[in-house]
Amino acid sequence: MKAILDHIGIAVKDLEGALRFYRDALGLEIEAPEEVPSQKVQARFVPVGQSSLELLVATSPESPIAKFIEKRGPGIHHITLRVDDIHAALAGLKARGASLIDDQPRPGAGGALIAFIHPSSAQGVLVELKQSAIAKQSAISNQQSAIQRYAVGDLELISLSDGFFRLDGGSMFGVIPRTMWSQKAPPDERNRILLSMRPLVVRGARTMIIDAGMGDKESEKFHEIYGVERSRHLEHTLAEAGLGLDDIEIVLATHLHFDHAGGFTVRDAGGRIRPRFPRAQYIVRRGEWEDATHPNVRTRASYLLDNYVPLAEAGVLQLVDDDVTIMPGVKVRRTGGHTPHHQMVLLESAGKSAAFVADLIPTTAHLPDVWVMGYDLFPLDSMAAKHRFVAEAIEKQMLVLFEHDPILAAGYLQEEKGKRTVTGAGA
Repeated sequence: MKAILDHIGIAVKDLEGALRFYRDALGLEIEAPEEVPSQKVQARFVPVGQSSLELLVATSPESPIAKFIEKRGPGIHHITLRVDDIHAALAGLKARGASLIDDQPRPGAGGALIAFIHPSSAQGVLVELKQSAIAKQSAISNQQSAIQRYAVGDLELISLSDGFFRLDGGSMFGVIPRTMWSQKAPPDERNRILLSMRPLVVRGARTMIIDAGMGDKESEKFHEIYGVERSRHLEHTLAEAGLGLDDIEIVLATHLHFDHAGGFTVRDAGGRIRPRFPRAQYIVRRGEWEDATHPNVRTRASYLLDNYVPLAEAGVLQLVDDDVTIMPGVKVRRTGGHTPHHQMVLLESAGKSAAFVADLIPTTAHLPDVWVMGYDLFPLDSMAAKHRFVAEAIEKQMLVLFEHDPILAAGYLQEEKGKRTVTGAGA
């Protein structure tokens, strides 16, 4: 069992006094309060480097924190050690004779699982074990990285995986408060949420792939910043689908950000960057190409020229100007919002329909109109396009394919009394 110090819990009687000290005197950032019903306590986290302080205020006289303060006064209540697998950790401790307050994990702050070890087994210190929600989500997500197949009339859709990465949760949800979005997308200790990369193969008149994930050209530092996990990647899942790089005839871009277009090119043994799919034509919207090849100070972190400029140099780039049909049953529709020329892909055959929505609705947590990314250059356009699309998707019973949701690859949208939900689609 590998354990890392996650935080130190401090029982607080005078919250305002604690805030004056930690926030005002020390200049530390205090996160928004979170209620933990199982403990009858309100938690306020204070990030300090790679760990945190947790200010704990009782919300009931029956709270363990209230009883602690009554007996001992305010002060350090416990230390919390983070583990990858809390069930395995508890089993190991029990086998070694440790005295456990909790034989089984229970819900804690931030969607984590927690369990306490009795102080008699830890030299008088109350120790809390914690499995973060992101670790729990990662385990589930790794199970979900297998391919998913769907039939839309005569079209076969195959949702692939190029692995996972992490982006700042606040940036992913814009103006939505952390206390709201963290319940749907639990952040890690660096406030990053887990995201999938799910390119889509469409097999019909020709074999097409929509987007291609991040690829493998970036540095170790880049991977550390974005928490990249690609132990299983696009070529693995292509092989599972019975396909190779040579089978792809069309590569279609929703837009050219690195997590969608990084896999368009590859660095060969000689260091030259070349198209990854040797027989394919690459189709990009002209406005997006112009923006991506002339990035500004706001956009240049997401537009990496090595991902797509070699396509033009190799003569395999095709630019389109309008909402056109790419092949029978497959057409693009400009949504704007995320980038000025961001587009989604509509798929129709034999009276059935589906949509690959890319960053218009990156995850199922982004279903409400106002839940748009801080990364969106034109958020009001995103909201308007999403509002129109959701109504259409519900009316037509469209299968909606999510590119970044770490759990659900596709589903059907529903709305009742203004609340939107998604029902998973059987593969």
